[in-house]
Amino acid sequence: MKIKASILLLLTAMPIGAALAHHSGAMFNYGEMVEVTGVVKEFQYTNPHSWLLVDVTNADGSVTTWGFEAEGPSTLMRAGIRKNDLPPGTKITIRGNPLKDGRSAGAWIDAVVDGKTINPRNGFAVVPAAK
Repeated sequence: MKIKASILLLLTAMPIGAALAHHSGAMFNYGEMVEVTGVVKEFQYTNPHSWLLVDVTNADGSVTTWGFEAEGPSTLMRAGIRKNDLPPGTKITIRGNPLKDGRSAGAWIDAVVDGKTINPRNGFAVVPAAK
């Protein structure tokens, strides 16, 4: 009986919203898509979510760093994506669902590097030649 009471106490001590909020995608606008071209600044291959930072040169010559959230390393590894696949300086075009608040970040949908599409859930695919 003590074990059941302890489990119940543990479950009620943590607000459900706090437990679910960590994996929420509510901050992204899934009705819109943004596409940027730049160079990889850093690939934060970390749990629970990885981030790909991309430096984008604006028309005025200034640089904006965009951040794209992806799955954690275990999902990326299953998709065949390793940290070393996107070293700093790699030219990349990346698409994502932008943050609702307008900051330069989004949920990574896919990217194109050296003629290959990279999907953080499905891995690499060759991009068909334009007709």
